[in-house]
Amino acid sequence: MAANRSQPMWQATKAVWARGGVVGFYQGLIPWAWIEASTKGAVLVFTASEVETATLAAGINPAAAGLLGGMVGGIAQAYATMGFTTCMKTAEITRQKTAAAGVIPPSTWALFMDIYRKEGIAGVNKGVNAVAVRQCTNWGSRMGFARLAEIGIKRVRGKSEAESLGPMDKILASSIGGALATWNQPIEVVRIEMQSMVKDAGKNPNRPAKLTVLNTLGFIYKENGLRGLYRGVTPRIGLGVWQTICMVSLTDYVKLWVKGK
Repeated sequence: MAANRSQPMWQATKAVWARGGVVGFYQGLIPWAWIEASTKGAVLVFTASEVETATLAAGINPAAAGLLGGMVGGIAQAYATMGFTTCMKTAEITRQKTAAAGVIPPSTWALFMDIYRKEGIAGVNKGVNAVAVRQCTNWGSRMGFARLAEIGIKRVRGKSEAESLGPMDKILASSIGGALATWNQPIEVVRIEMQSMVKDAGKNPNRPAKLTVLNTLGFIYKENGLRGLYRGVTPRIGLGVWQTICMVSLTDYVKLWVKGK
């Protein structure tokens, strides 16, 4: 929906289904989404945990500590691994549409090597700055809002700040954090526009030939308005909630288990 901003939810669902049924919803999973999920999670958990622990020790509010930990962790994962994986995942999804013109799309590895030969490291990391901005705001917001929600839930439950919440309360806090963090959907739409293989400068004279975060943002706003910058926010709320539950609530229990060991 972020790449095809004229499509409502039902039409986008039909379009994806037409590309292979249930399998169509898993385009880009192997190998790029697997590589992305496994590596970005490791980078985020380690970096965010270290920053959050250090800032809490310095006497900073838990919500602010979560915000800082998420921001630094998000930036680290973007430049460490997510630049090329999100680029290739987006390319893998959008390349399928070339088949509609009678062109057989290349294999995923052939596509990777073709981009690398033509544009080098910069080509396979196209849109990495947009990814870094997205991940910084993503995880800063998710962790910050989740910790803030935890503080609020503790007050409602009559718990002190030092007391722990139960699993369901932590899941609720993470769900709130994940949903509120989708305020940055315009950054995600910009990232997809920059990395999409379908959008061709020659097809739209208004589209900048060399895309940056700012001129891409301006282009989308002129073409589709404010609603265009928030296309696809509904399914992303579901994604944000799920990822925050895994990377905040579940990770807290993993950290306790590791410390116990």
